[in-house]
Amino acid sequence: MTSEELDIKFQEAVERVNEHTDPFPADFLLRLYAYYKKATNDYGRPNSRKPIINAFKTNALFQVKDISQDEAKRQYIKLVKNYFLYRK
Repeated sequence: MTSEELDIKFQEAVERVNEHTDPFPADFLLRLYAYYKKATNDYGRPNSRKPIINAFKTNALFQVKDISQDEAKRQYIKLVKNYFLYRK
């Protein structure tokens, strides 16, 4: 897959998540968050009003610190694809 194709698939996955109206499981959201931040090179600090949520987000980011931007995109796409494939 070319870089351009990867970007398109990533954007499609992001749009699919954004258009979904039912709540996602918390663990799924944390993985999405971490892969999205890594894929978009957004290294801003988590800014929830609740410190515990910031701690979970920081931990999720720490877990993806050693993967590349492209790998984060691939993992995000895979995560979204699997979620919608196997959800009830």
